[in-house]
Amino acid sequence: MRTIPDAIAQKLAHLPDTPGVYLWKAADGSVLYVGKAKRLRPRVRSYVATEHGAASKTRVLMEHVADLETIVVPSEEHALVLEHNLIKEHRPRFNVMLRDDKTYPYVKVTVQEPYPRVLVTRRVLDDGANYYGPFTDVGAMRRALNVVKRVFTVRSCRWNMPTEMPERACLDFHIGRCKAPCIGAQSVSDYRAMIAEVVAFLDGKPEEVMRRVRARMEAASAALDFERAADLRDALRHLERLEEPTIIVDVEGNDRDVVGFARDGDDACVTLLKVRGGKLLARDQRFLEQAEGESDAAVLAAYLAASYRSLAERPHEVLLPFAPEDLDLLEPALRPTRVLIPQRGVKRELLDLAEKNARHLLEEFKLAEEEADERAADPVYELGRALGLSKIPRSLVCFDNSTAQGKDNVGAIVWFENGRPRRSEYRTMRVKSVDETHGPDDFASMREVVERYFRRRVEEGKPLPDLVVIDGGKGQLAAAHDALNAQALGMLPLVALAKREEEVFAIGRAEPLHLPRRSAALRLLQQARDEAHRTAVGYNRKRRSMRTLTSALLNVPGIGQTRRRELLRVFGSVEGVRAATVEQVAAVKGFSAKSAAALLTALRASAPDRPSASGQADEGSSP
Repeated sequence: MRTIPDAIAQKLAHLPDTPGVYLWKAADGSVLYVGKAKRLRPRVRSYVATEHGAASKTRVLMEHVADLETIVVPSEEHALVLEHNLIKEHRPRFNVMLRDDKTYPYVKVTVQEPYPRVLVTRRVLDDGANYYGPFTDVGAMRRALNVVKRVFTVRSCRWNMPTEMPERACLDFHIGRCKAPCIGAQSVSDYRAMIAEVVAFLDGKPEEVMRRVRARMEAASAALDFERAADLRDALRHLERLEEPTIIVDVEGNDRDVVGFARDGDDACVTLLKVRGGKLLARDQRFLEQAEGESDAAVLAAYLAASYRSLAERPHEVLLPFAPEDLDLLEPALRPTRVLIPQRGVKRELLDLAEKNARHLLEEFKLAEEEADERAADPVYELGRALGLSKIPRSLVCFDNSTAQGKDNVGAIVWFENGRPRRSEYRTMRVKSVDETHGPDDFASMREVVERYFRRRVEEGKPLPDLVVIDGGKGQLAAAHDALNAQALGMLPLVALAKREEEVFAIGRAEPLHLPRRSAALRLLQQARDEAHRTAVGYNRKRRSMRTLTSALLNVPGIGQTRRRELLRVFGSVEGVRAATVEQVAAVKGFSAKSAAALLTALRASAPDRPSASGQADEGSSP
């Protein structure tokens, strides 16, 4: 078995579990094989895991591969068409026998003929006709084609007009499906004007066509021709549901470049998706290093000025995720390419796809540099962008305090790594500096917990988090900031999440930040906050339970702290001890039969006949 190159092994360990396309490459960079996957992680890994039992062609493929490239797409259907486009572009030697252009049907409009036809074909020829596709859903394509023919009365005959002309019109003329240009009932100019509307419709401009159909339907209804109106109504419904022939990824069918951007500290990645004729044909990427101290806008401007401006071939427009620095100076340099920064709609969806690819590639770059143990989830990037952090918060800690009527004041710390809880790093502690006799002091408690946690972390040489989150408002935020400054850690990003309005407070920001209610960034903060709250409340209940149970044992003579701890460890509560037998208590470390009998006698004598105030407290304090 051939040893997998290190570059591939690192990527295999951290593939995304999303739809996409993968490209196996040779040492010279040529593409050997292009494949699609509903889930990239298991599909690509299967090439290595099943190499012994794989087909001979797969074994030969794996003997030649030297690198791997993956492209993330929104769905498996997108992966299907992108795979088709990439195979046509690269002609990989191991794809020749798998799939060719005949796999996907096209709609052909024979505009080179005097009386054009609309038909289905699986061969694309250089014959002057217009081709639309490929279509992945053949049934949907044929239904759409039938609707187009019914709306536009395109001829369905095979006559080579005007050389061949029939003597009389066919059945389509009599049922209103054709206006019979074959017998002169429709002029060439009228017929070609109708074909121009068909072409406009297939080019992705159906609004005018639907307006025409709707007007005809209303006219037929006004004329009491309800059968014709019903036919037009059904045609309109089909038109509204018509699937565009180009699935990847631009339903407008235009040529444009889409720029995605991802940033993690000093490193950034820019991806360029090249959309031509509405199809995603290629992806390019550039890694930018040593970006310390530079804003995202400055890094994006550096890419546009250096790399993108020098491209030999650019479309008429480029989509950017945000405005770069000196945009007014860049726009003249990029002409005739027009710069757009869409906020919603189809173009925004294209940008989201480009940014997802940028995050995917940056993760691969970071993993290759051994700066991360696993792939960061998308919400981590979104949170970093929403908070304006220069480094994505791969690791974050969240603090919360809990108290019960000013007693048993405790703190809890939870750690999230790449958007997921890391429970081995959870910590709890008792608050020592707050005097319980004077009631709770949440600000002082937060200051103590944060300071003690980071003091110990620094002393032990453990890594610091990329983001510190506090459960609370401005007061808790200020207390935590004081604690960080006391440890010379004031540079750590720090935010507080207030429960009532889900407001995010940050040091140096006068007004709170309101993240969108359904954003992944807010959900990640809420998950960390809720997990810290759950941990703090659980520890507080445990402390109260131990205090309440221990108080009953304090009244029993001769039972010290060590034996109390053993009793609680074995029986869990005072009621558990009361219900035990002499033999069971005598089996506990530090007890004899005589001391066990004395203990049970004392406990049972002090047990109330019915619930008292203290009994109710004991019961309510139990976990």
